[in-house]
Amino acid sequence: MILRWLTERRRARLLETPFPDAWRGILERNVTAYRLLSAEEQQRLCDLVQVFVAEKHWEGCGGLELDDEIRVTIAGTACLMILGRDHDLLREVESILVYPSGVLLPEQARSTFDARPVVVGGPTPVLGVAHGQGPVVLAWDAVLAGARNARDGHNLVFHELAHKIDFLDGAGDGTPPLDSRQERQRWARACTDAYQAHRDGRETLLREYATTNEAEFFAVATEVFFERPQRMAAELPALYAVLRDFYRLDLAAR
Repeated sequence: MILRWLTERRRARLLETPFPDAWRGILERNVTAYRLLSAEEQQRLCDLVQVFVAEKHWEGCGGLELDDEIRVTIAGTACLMILGRDHDLLREVESILVYPSGVLLPEQARSTFDARPVVVGGPTPVLGVAHGQGPVVLAWDAVLAGARNARDGHNLVFHELAHKIDFLDGAGDGTPPLDSRQERQRWARACTDAYQAHRDGRETLLREYATTNEAEFFAVATEVFFERPQRMAAELPALYAVLRDFYRLDLAAR
């Protein structure tokens, strides 16, 4: 309780400083979704961004020199996810490592008892990674492209931060923390039906990567929820409804 009070007090002090005009310009230029918000929502997003930038640990990697444009673009995109919630939903995000472009993910060590076949060995090229209880890794060029195109259903920040949200209950299983058994059952029905329809070829809104596993399904579905909500509401109404209730945003109604 005391820690929560101290956190809120620190955040209130941060917000006593006016939001920089240069930062607002970055949001208007780089985060297309910002321009679609009401004036009240824009101000709330700015407040969220100001706290997010201050509270997270930022690190440029691979020769990238971090600046306000990078931080504010990432924060502006990330905070769209908590526009209807609060910072607690992104508490798993502590460190953000930003590379200029894609990175090579080293081959993971495997247990002696892991009998899965190895198809391709060696490092894997990726644009982003979300480590449970670890950093988020992002490629800046992919972040910027995703933020500037708010309607194509592809957004690296939404995707990787959805994984961090998924980790909040201790398991990256495609089910974020939900308040009741009834909500978990409703979530399972909606996601299972949509997942199976996608695997069977009866649904094409979500990209193929969504069928990798339940965790990737949630991450891809989150991207589409924020970027193509009206189509999701029309084609996958049950899935849209559980995401709407979880993020507490009815984007399709706009």
